[in-house]
Amino acid sequence: MLAQITLISRFGEIIQRTILLIVLLLGFAPRESTAQSISSEPVTTATGATPNSGPNHLPSATSARNKDISQTSKSKAKYDISRIGDRGIGHGLDFYSAEQERQLGEELANAIESSSRLIADPVVNEYLNRLGLNIVQNSDCKIPFVIKALDDDDLNAFALPGGFLYINRGLILAADNEAELVAAMAHEVGHVAARHGTKNATRAQIFDAASMSLILVGGPVGLAVRGLAGLARPMTYMKFSRDAEREADLLGLEYQYTAGYDPQEFIAFFETMGAGETQKRSLINKAFATHPMTVDRIKLAQQEIATYLPDRAEYIIDTSEFQEIKARLSSGEGRLPKLRRPLNDVR
Repeated sequence: MLAQITLISRFGEIIQRTILLIVLLLGFAPRESTAQSISSEPVTTATGATPNSGPNHLPSATSARNKDISQTSKSKAKYDISRIGDRGIGHGLDFYSAEQERQLGEELANAIESSSRLIADPVVNEYLNRLGLNIVQNSDCKIPFVIKALDDDDLNAFALPGGFLYINRGLILAADNEAELVAAMAHEVGHVAARHGTKNATRAQIFDAASMSLILVGGPVGLAVRGLAGLARPMTYMKFSRDAEREADLLGLEYQYTAGYDPQEFIAFFETMGAGETQKRSLINKAFATHPMTVDRIKLAQQEIATYLPDRAEYIIDTSEFQEIKARLSSGEGRLPKLRRPLNDVR
């Protein structure tokens, strides 16, 4: 019996690897994101032909120089704020088209809103969407955003694939100024621009495809993998890796800066977020709050500011409108009453 299980397990591993190769090479080729890579366009010569055109093409100093320039541009693209929107941000293994990304985001947004209380104040929501529009227009994102405030006192914000951004009431009230709120929002826009959500979903699909091979031939072994896959799938949408968080930090800094805000407030606010980590969290906060600003991340952010973001004479730090929004939220404006079940439903 043990020998049979071992044989089945090895056979399952072979099929797993085969399916992964098929997934990566044939059936599920990674989709191009809407942002285009800087080095993907052919270099055109003065005659209108590309350096590689013609049957008797030979390498030349010009083509070699162009190749070096292309490689250098690609390596520095992430930090070139003058090319925001045309830097290839978001490329990588991703099965989702823009339309599918939006559909996934809508499904997750419906799930969030069905179990959460939204702030119904139109003044607050209009302000947040106007603020977000400025950030998105100064980012690598090519999709419209929908931004809503949640009636939750925890310090948290999160973005779903397709441009659905939620900000907790507690986070807005914790921000000392508008630049700090923009910092949190810009970080979330960075996640969407880099397509972290759909990349997580893609990895989940690969994992499920591989585990299905074991289910088909693996008996109890396959069923165990299937159970793990089912448990892991929702978390892949909700949790980002450390590398993804760092990328969102750097992109968020750039977007905040290009939108006109002081990038130092980015660091200040995420220090506040870290101090709030000990607060009691709601279910949503437990699922989505992955943004404690560690010492290493703060150092990286400071290096990014010093190296790539030239100091400006003026920045936006605060506005009277932001303070008015905080006052409205503090007074309970737009808060919906909690839903209570009728007495005859209580058991």
